[in-house]
Amino acid sequence: MTEQQKRAFRGDQTRRRNSPGAGPGAIFLCALLWSTSGLCIKLIPWPPMAIAGGRSLLAVLLFLVVRALRPPAKPFDRRSAPACLAGGAAYAATMISFVIANKYSSPANVILLQYSAPVWAALLGWLLIKEKLAWKHGLALIMVLGGLLLFFKDGLAGASFFGDSLALFSGLCFGANSVFMRMQKEGNPADSMFIAHILTALCSIPFFILQPPALNLPNGLGILYMGLIQIGAASLLFSYGIKRVSAVQSMLIAAIEPVLNPLWVLIVTGERPALTALAGGGVIIAAVLVSSLPEKGRSAADE
Repeated sequence: MTEQQKRAFRGDQTRRRNSPGAGPGAIFLCALLWSTSGLCIKLIPWPPMAIAGGRSLLAVLLFLVVRALRPPAKPFDRRSAPACLAGGAAYAATMISFVIANKYSSPANVILLQYSAPVWAALLGWLLIKEKLAWKHGLALIMVLGGLLLFFKDGLAGASFFGDSLALFSGLCFGANSVFMRMQKEGNPADSMFIAHILTALCSIPFFILQPPALNLPNGLGILYMGLIQIGAASLLFSYGIKRVSAVQSMLIAAIEPVLNPLWVLIVTGERPALTALAGGGVIIAAVLVSSLPEKGRSAADE
């Protein structure tokens, strides 16, 4: 390959990375992987914290391999350290509080309250990094909230104050994580995800000691998938996408997760969602499409 061909190849790669669909596409694929967690948790008979810690430990190993094969292009900037640590702590808190909330409240309540995340991302993004809410994101935000209420029509029934408070806290941390990672858009947001998985794995150690989970071939394959693909690869995709979309848009696109979650359950177990759930899912999908509409004269990298 000549030098001219190499420059043309690098230029083509840069154009693909900076294309308007690169960021939203990465976040969508991330949400697609996240959405398989509900089915996997059903199929792996481990305590929730063992699942959370086990998959995060495997995600840490994946990050180490990826960093060895492809070191970060930029050295760690100490000025971004506070945002990096805050993002890691926020995502670790998201994963842990979500797992525990599912133990004390209904899954519908937990996912409904966790996906208050776009609201927190919009508020914190405006307060901390001055990201203005575009009209399409404001409209999509209203549509997502309406779609979630329709999707989980019977949500917030039989509420547990502790469980629902944890779920709401999970949503706050989820939204905050997107803002802290967005602060690192000129650096390497993957550092925050790496820290988050280390913290989650460390927090799970007492649960492994007190109640060692049964390790057999099905459980082992399930936790391997969750660690390397469902949460590991998803974290890398989110780190890539958040550099190219605003904090609130990342959370709006991620709202496709609760729509896809019952789809996998339907495919594997035949459990059919209600008509209101299908209608709510349609509204959320429409909201995600609205939030991803390109704006004239702006690239994804400018958002």
